[in-house]
Amino acid sequence: MRELLIELVNTGFYQLVVNMEKVEFLDSTGLGVLVGGLKRVRAHDGSLDLVCTQERILKIFRITGLTKVFGIHDTVDEAITARKSEK
Repeated sequence: MRELLIELVNTGFYQLVVNMEKVEFLDSTGLGVLVGGLKRVRAHDGSLDLVCTQERILKIFRITGLTKVFGIHDTVDEAITARKSEK
């Protein structure tokens, strides 16, 4: 995931949506990769939004306070629409 995020940013993609619907486990390493990706896109005035509806994964974002850092949405379409409406 880290390499993919780096590659996307290096090739000019700064508005990213990560679909986490099939993620079954998330630890500090995974959170670090997402935060690192967010820092990379923000360096280019970009964004990294997440799609997540699984309560056990959402709980990790709440506990760590990352719900204030990432846009977290129910669907990819919702994430894209929310980002477009901010412009």
